[in-house]
Formats: sequence, structure tokens, C-alpha cells
Amino acid sequence: MGTSRLFRIFLVLGSAFMILLIIIYWDDVGASHPHLHAPVSPGPKTPHTPPQQQPQTSRIPSFLSDIDAFVNQFLEPGTGDPTDPAPAETSNQSERAEERYVPRQEWKIHLTPVAEELMERQVQRRKLLQEMCGKEGIEFAGKNRSFDDIPNKELDHLIVDDRHGIIYCYVPKVACSNWKRIMIVLSESLLQDGIPYRDPMAIPRDLVHNSSMHFTFNKFWKRYGKFSRHLMKVKLKKYTKFLFVRDPFVRLISAYRNKFELRNEDFYHRFAQVMLRRYANQPTPPASVDEAFAAGLHPSFSHFIQYLLDPQTEKEMPFNEHWRQVYRLCHPCQIQYDFVGHLETVEEDAEHLLRQLKVDNVVEFPTSHRNLTASSWEADWFSTVPPVSRRKLYKLYEPDFRLFGYDKPDSILNE
Repeated sequence: MGTSRLFRIFLVLGSAFMILLIIIYWDDVGASHPHLHAPVSPGPKTPHTPPQQQPQTSRIPSFLSDIDAFVNQFLEPGTGDPTDPAPAETSNQSERAEERYVPRQEWKIHLTPVAEELMERQVQRRKLLQEMCGKEGIEFAGKNRSFDDIPNKELDHLIVDDRHGIIYCYVPKVACSNWKRIMIVLSESLLQDGIPYRDPMAIPRDLVHNSSMHFTFNKFWKRYGKFSRHLMKVKLKKYTKFLFVRDPFVRLISAYRNKFELRNEDFYHRFAQVMLRRYANQPTPPASVDEAFAAGLHPSFSHFIQYLLDPQTEKEMPFNEHWRQVYRLCHPCQIQYDFVGHLETVEEDAEHLLRQLKVDNVVEFPTSHRNLTASSWEADWFSTVPPVSRRKLYKLYEPDFRLFGYDKPDSILNE
């Protein structure tokens, strides 16, 4: 009896060890050879045009999904470990998508090298991050913790594309809608009539920010279980990691304009009503955003700043992602980013990045024609904010200013 039990123990341990080796092996191979994650195309053929249908999501079969299936053989269903079995229709849809997949046409290939000034720009931005995260740099909460110390829920902004070996940390109000569109196109996670989207701007707006469209680090636990942190570190080491940032004060103005000057029922109930009650002498604000706008009621920019500076705000819940500091969203002192883009130079930076990723023949960064918030407006917006509040606000966002090389706005702080 003892010998039989010992044999079963060795069998279980040996199986677990082999699973780990297989996962590590395929991860290494996939990262070194991104084409292994690409679907096998049957070659150009005229796709059958089915009846009009809504866009559907589908994950193209890959070696990682094969590993998932293999691991699941050793797990009890419903445990939440690496992956639970996928719905039956998902695999059928993937097979149909593969049959009807048509390779992209290469419409542009850059042969000239990237300008030296653009390459030097990235060297300086990465160097600044390294300096600010060092012992002599700026101090802020969470700076010195390790990657393993970051809670899983705080890794939800890191989008992974295994097809091309890319990790993107998205920052709301910094062109993240367009970069999310590009990540959907590259990962081929969204199909239209069984064919992956190729034009980023053709992706329906309501799907761009749908979390099911993006495979983020905080989803690793469900897929990989106890191996999730190890795989995150492997991908962080091997993949190209990038983010885009913006002048912190201008980002706040943009967030305010988008969420409180426009009719947004969700943000009205979650935030605007709170601001009106606390700072605008409105103990019973209107029940809906339409009623509030009809009555000419919405929080002022000064009320918004009061809300950010109020200690009660963070006690109730963490900052919303639209005004949460970048260092809290993307953890630049725990993750060594390969590319740091600025919204102020987004066209040059986007072209440089897509060429560096070797996908500029696949997708182009969409040009925005919308009325963007300009940094030259800062003085007008902050004119209603008391100087003492402006200085407190700078201290709150100072890490973002210094980590990403934005000048201290002395003209605003010293008025």
C-alpha cells in the first residue's frame, strides 16, 4: 500500500513538472518566433459572403491554446485554474474563421531608417524613467515594491498581443481608443463575417473598450493559474512594451471635458452627483443627467479639482482610470518600457513605434481630427482654481510630471 501511494505521488509531481516545462518551452519558442502564434492560412481564396451579422470575437487557434487544453486535462473543471473549458461554439467559430481567413495585403513598407532624432528621443525618455525610479529620483507610494507585490487587479491596463510579442499599457485620455483599435487589429481578436478587422476605424466604438476584446495581465490567473506570474515575467522580458503619456494637467482637463461637460449618465451618477452635493451646495441634485443639464447643473472644473484633492475620495474608492496617475496604471518603476510615446508628438512617435514593431505594413495609426484639449488652455481652465489647490494638485501628480519629462507649470502654480 505504501509503495502504491508513493508511486502515485511521484506520478503527480512528475506530471506537474512536465506541464511547467512545456509551458515555459512554448512561451520561449512563441516569443522568439512570433509567427508560431499566427493562424495557418490556406492561401488566397475568394471568401464566401454570408448574411450580414454582428461582429464576433474569436481567438485564432495557437500553441498557447493547445497548452491550455493540455493543462486542463489535469485540472478539475470549474476550479478557476489555468482555464476552464471554452464554450463549444468558440472552437467551431475559430475553425470557420481559419477556413475563411484571407492574408492581409502589404500596402506600405518603409525602407528608409528611422530618423536619428526619433531614436535619441526614446533613449532619453527611457533614461529619464530609469533615473527617476532610482534612489536619487522622486519618491512616491509603491515606487520600491517588486512586480510580485503589485495586486492582480492593478494589472488590468496591460494588454498582451501574443501574435506579435507586444504589451501595451493603456492610459485613458491619451489616444487609448485608437491604440486599443490597433491592438484588436493586430491580435485579430474581433471578426466580421468570419474575417479579422483590418481597418482600426471600422471597429465599432462600443467594442473598442469592451474588456472581452483585450487579453490583459489581470486575466492571466484564470488562464494560467499558479504559473501566471512566471508567464507575465517571461513576456515582460521578451515582448516589446510601450505606453503613451500626456501632460498630467492637460489630461485632467480632457477628462473633465469628456466626462462632465458632455451628457454621461454613468459618470453623472458615480461622480457628478457627489461633487454637486459636496461642493456645489446641491443636497438633492437632479436624478438624471438630462434633468441636470436642463437645469444648467454640472460640476465646475474647480469642483472636479476639489474632488481629486478631497481625502475622502480615495477612502471611498481608488481614482477612476480617467484621472488616476500614470504611475499607478502602468507601474513604470517595475516594468522597463521599451517605448514611451507622448501625445504631444503622437504622429511621429506612432509611426516610429509601428516600424519598430514591424507592423507598419499591417496597420496605420488613425489620424484624429477631433478638437483636442490644448496645453495653451491650461491658464484659462485653472483660473477658477485657488492657487493653493493648484499647488496641492501638482504634488498629487508630480511623479507623472517628473517620470515622463513634463515641465513643472510654474506660471500656473505661482499666480
